[in-house]
Amino acid sequence: MAKHLDLEEQEQLDQLKHFWNTWGTLISSVVIVVAGSLAAWNGYQYWQARQAGQAAALFDAVDVAARSGDQARVTQAFGDLKSKYAGTVQAAQAGLAVAKVAIDAGNADSAKEALVWVAEHAGDEGLKAIAKLRLASVLMDQKSYDEALKQLAGVAPVEFGAVFADRRGDILVLQGKRSEAVAEYTKAYKGLEEGAEYRRLVEIKLGALGVPPQGLAVAAAAAPAEGAK
Repeated sequence: MAKHLDLEEQEQLDQLKHFWNTWGTLISSVVIVVAGSLAAWNGYQYWQARQAGQAAALFDAVDVAARSGDQARVTQAFGDLKSKYAGTVQAAQAGLAVAKVAIDAGNADSAKEALVWVAEHAGDEGLKAIAKLRLASVLMDQKSYDEALKQLAGVAPVEFGAVFADRRGDILVLQGKRSEAVAEYTKAYKGLEEGAEYRRLVEIKLGALGVPPQGLAVAAAAAPAEGAK
């Protein structure tokens, strides 16, 4: 009986050896690749966390300097963020802070530079949209109306669609393009929730252009019903 078991064990051992000789190299390679991938992923996660922490520290420096109105320090910290951590949310937020400090100081060119950078490099679409809106406002103040409209061209993130339309309407009014301004304000009005204070502001703008808000309210209410047919 013991001999029978020894033969059976030897047969299993031979099968195992054959299996390993056939597949051992492949299995080892797969294990190495998986282990390497896990190590790389863990390393990447650590790197990302480290990057975010360092970027947050620099953003804090920007925020403190912005609150105190120290434009030189704000610009320096923002420069460090751009050069080292350009892809982080903190870099984009710092750019918006830099622009605000510059505008408050009456330095429109510095504000434009910071806002252009955020609009082109921010990884967050919402921050990009905010930068474009603020940049359009700066350009409006400088009477660069066509350039301002370029910042608001294209498809905006859904949550910014109405605001972009309203700002385009403001620019078109300044250009004396009444009918086009009405069209943009109408888009904004229909894109805003009923009862929103912003919608009331758009109503006032339309009223100033001779468009009765009552008619718009009926049209806005009818639009969903027509789309459901």
